Amino acid sequence: MSDALFVVLRKIALSLGERVLEKIGTEVVEAAPILSDFEHSMKQIEGELSILQAFIVQFSAQKVSDKAFDAWLDQVRDVSHEVEDIIDEYAYLTAQAADTSSFFKRKFHQVKNLAAWQRLPIQINQVEARIQRLAEMRNRYGISVGELDMSKKLQSANQLCMSDSAYLTDHSEIVGHADEIGRLKQWLLEEKQDRTLMAIFGMGGLGKTTIASSVYKNRQIRRTFDSYAWVTVSQTYQVEELLKEIINQLIDQRVSMASGFMTMSRMRLVDIIQSTLQNKKYFIVLDDVWDKDAWPFLNYALARNNHGSKVLITTRRKDVSSLAVDNYIIELKTLRHAESWELFCKNVFRASKDNKCPENLRSWAEKIVAKCQGLPLAIVTIGSTLSYHEFEEQEWAFFYNQLSWQLANNLDLNWISNVLNLSLYDLPSYLRSCFLYCSIFPEDYKIKRKLISKLWIAEGLVEDRGNGTSMEDVAEHYLTELTQRSLLHVTERNVFGRAKTFLMHDLVRELTSIVAKREKFGIVYGDAGITQVAHEARCLSIQRGTQCLTSLASSRIRSFILFDPEVPSSWIYDVLSRFRLLRVLSLRFANIEQVPGMITELYNLRYLDLSHTKVKKIPASFGKLINLQVLDLRFCYVEELPLEITMLTNLRHLHVTVVHDLQERSLNFFSATKFPGNICHLKNLQALIVSASKDLVSQLRNLRLMRSLAIMKVRQSYMAELWNSLTKMPNLRRLLISACDMDEILNLKMLKPLPNLQFFWLAGKLDGGMLPSIFSKFEKLTWLKMDWSGLKKDPISSFSHMLNLVELRLCGTYGGARLTFCEGWFPKLNSLEIADMEHLDWIEIENGAMMGLHHLEFVGLGNLKAVPEGIKYIRTLSEMYLTDMPKEFLESLQGSGSHIVQHIPNIHNFESSDSQAVNKFYFMPYLGKKYGPGATKYASTYWDS
Repeated sequence: MSDALFVVLRKIALSLGERVLEKIGTEVVEAAPILSDFEHSMKQIEGELSILQAFIVQFSAQKVSDKAFDAWLDQVRDVSHEVEDIIDEYAYLTAQAADTSSFFKRKFHQVKNLAAWQRLPIQINQVEARIQRLAEMRNRYGISVGELDMSKKLQSANQLCMSDSAYLTDHSEIVGHADEIGRLKQWLLEEKQDRTLMAIFGMGGLGKTTIASSVYKNRQIRRTFDSYAWVTVSQTYQVEELLKEIINQLIDQRVSMASGFMTMSRMRLVDIIQSTLQNKKYFIVLDDVWDKDAWPFLNYALARNNHGSKVLITTRRKDVSSLAVDNYIIELKTLRHAESWELFCKNVFRASKDNKCPENLRSWAEKIVAKCQGLPLAIVTIGSTLSYHEFEEQEWAFFYNQLSWQLANNLDLNWISNVLNLSLYDLPSYLRSCFLYCSIFPEDYKIKRKLISKLWIAEGLVEDRGNGTSMEDVAEHYLTELTQRSLLHVTERNVFGRAKTFLMHDLVRELTSIVAKREKFGIVYGDAGITQVAHEARCLSIQRGTQCLTSLASSRIRSFILFDPEVPSSWIYDVLSRFRLLRVLSLRFANIEQVPGMITELYNLRYLDLSHTKVKKIPASFGKLINLQVLDLRFCYVEELPLEITMLTNLRHLHVTVVHDLQERSLNFFSATKFPGNICHLKNLQALIVSASKDLVSQLRNLRLMRSLAIMKVRQSYMAELWNSLTKMPNLRRLLISACDMDEILNLKMLKPLPNLQFFWLAGKLDGGMLPSIFSKFEKLTWLKMDWSGLKKDPISSFSHMLNLVELRLCGTYGGARLTFCEGWFPKLNSLEIADMEHLDWIEIENGAMMGLHHLEFVGLGNLKAVPEGIKYIRTLSEMYLTDMPKEFLESLQGSGSHIVQHIPNIHNFESSDSQAVNKFYFMPYLGKKYGPGATKYASTYWDS
């Protein structure tokens, strides 16, 4: 490394002439002693960083009430950031030295950065000295970092105290969950001889312990059992202690002491419990179980004696709840609004008649209840705290506006943070940072699986496990783990059944944001009253009120994510000039018309999102962003990329589209990228939208990691070579092929099937007006769209073997007059669209067809005069959209055919010429699904522009 540095510095001098050679030559000689050890120092400091990070993760997860230790750990965190800064600065300078742009610009950078190269060894020495001082400081102030047992005991004691409190709840005060309690009682009282294992699971604070306690103490239930025991397991349990506690509750304590149970081995204790329960009908509650490790011992101890015994587990983790047999699992949900309001008023206004909220406080009370989002723990704790406050509007307004501060600092609300943070402290190191990252999103933001996966990967938070497993797969596994731990909740699944969007409970987000800020992981800016962000966090999320922000003091920012689209472009350009070591930059919806010049100097950048901006051109200097993994330019005005884009060999996802027709009724409703040069170099690409060319379809065969491909402007002369390339992509799941125009005829008759394809969109006229035989092989398809195929025969029967099909969209597909859906066809179909078939005058739907259909669309069917009679059989339909339908059809809908659709709660009818309706029913729902509800706030502004 040091030899390479000498060569670089020498070349700089030689290329700039003799006088400069003399000046720089002196500096190179002076730098020689430092640079000669540089390679060794960099290796050492990289090793130091890995140890520092592991140390911080290990001790950050411990809930220790020691201010001296916390202050010292904060200093360790600062040093870790300094080390990371050195490594990132080194990567930045190395990339800049390799810059192949303008000759003079390159030489200018190399001369300018000579001092920066010289500073690196000095900075390494300073960091090493600071690490030494931290070690001395630890000894000087007696800060202990090795004894975790005490903190674990304190944490366990605190956890037991919280569980005991829930156990002692007055069950007459329980609000909601009546169905769940009723189901539990039914299970406990049913006459079933086998031992039954039941489980209640859900996030912390939902009332799992309270509900379990209500049935455990129920006299009717108790009378049906001979023995019963309640054991709180907690995170820090010892198996022996659990077994002893069960024995103490099953056997008289004096007998257990006299028998020496307290000194017995684990296996002996198991035998004692089994023999004690062998001939009894028992009811055991295992409360607050965090893992399955103790179950093998407990399973053996809790005898299977065919006396109808019951075991009930409460847990936050889905994998633990899976221990329960058959369907004896209750997933606890948050309270409904009416239940939340009742519980809140019971706790706040308990001294007043009928627990009624005063009118002057009602608006603030409703805001506080909404903030709790149906979490009983939060409602009860905040309600109890407010019951001691003055019932004055100003005081309640102050409390609500300071709720984040209250959660972090008000001792009366510690209960909430203690319970919810237990899940955070239980996370393994690889999940903890990923979960903290989720807190940077706005309140109620639906986090997209693909988005968060790309961000985690760009930040280096996802492990590369190799062996054919992509980092995207690993990231999805992380998300699954977080949902199974009840920290994230799945709000939507795609047609493949995979989780698509996730939601973080708002109080969990608030508390996680507090931790992220304290640990200098990330900071959320969203308060118009603040004018400076001086906190040195690695991630900065700008959510609103940016026009008031005058100072950003931190130079350590690695992620800059903008959620406020009202930010002036001048502010964006100014801010970016301060963060040259960025890895993640998201300017989605930003009010910019050209790429900020500073972006092409961000050599460490891995993720760049300029979607939904007014950017029209990507500069050639983008070729310098050699570490870029994600480039998102959707809904921009960029139609062509520079040749230099082929230099970005680390690209994994390239999205560049311009949408012309939101309703997707035209053949080329969006424009794809014209890709220059040889795409073969981008071997890491997994997702691509591109315009076809003769050379490109051949080059695609080298992209063997491709998972999602959309290729536009396809000619028949390309098809054989294109399909040959597609067969070289074993992971291809999503495919869109669109013909170059309405006259181009595509022949797919001789092509081999793609067995793993799940999503297929084919746009263009098919040879002979016939569906090719290849469609009989698409058994795994869950999503199919056929546009302007020119088919002469009813295609529905040819799709009927696709039993996994969830969504079917047919636009101008068929030129005939009749479509038939037979009994038993499409059992999993959720959504059906039939559009722009000018001769179609009859749709036959037999009883038993599409029995799971929820969404139905008819668009531009000018010859369909009456509502299809068979719609009355589809009782699952929840919405029906009608666009540009003939007058006779609409009259039938209101008159003779009204009985056919009376079971459908939502029926929408509009004309495509109505821009307001298009915005409401197409564009805004698209944005909401794609980017979350926050995006729809600015949808009309964007589209009108």
